Amino acid sequence: MKIHNRRDFNAGLMFLLIGLGFGTYSLEYSLGTATRMGPGYFPLMLSAIVGVLGLIVLIMSFVPADAQEPPGPTDWRGIGLILASVALFALLLPFTGFIMAVLALVFLSATGSDESKVKETALLAIGLLALGVGVFGYGIELQFPILPPIFTR
Repeated sequence: MKIHNRRDFNAGLMFLLIGLGFGTYSLEYSLGTATRMGPGYFPLMLSAIVGVLGLIVLIMSFVPADAQEPPGPTDWRGIGLILASVALFALLLPFTGFIMAVLALVFLSATGSDESKVKETALLAIGLLALGVGVFGYGIELQFPILPPIFTR
């Protein structure tokens, strides 16, 4: 069997592994029934859906498509920068607050693409900040600092 679409193959494999991993982990909790769901029911169903979608995408990567460009190399630099930006967000959030952590997340992850522009990235950061503060800060009132602690003392 020949892989005709490397991107679909990688994505399908990733989703399949994520579905299997979280599905296995969710079995440690009681499932309950469909009418009285336990704490493991929703994660198991969600991981099953993710795993099935990953399997479909993985299988479709072996099907030849019409006029498709050959598989290109995987952009490991971009993947690494995006993963690093998420880790940096998690590290910065308790110390610098939500605003600074989101700015770091958006601007660092934007450097993972050669197509990103500063103006578009700034607009994305402002929109994500407004949505995040509105939903998480005021909507469901999560307990995390919005401003850096130096401004709230």
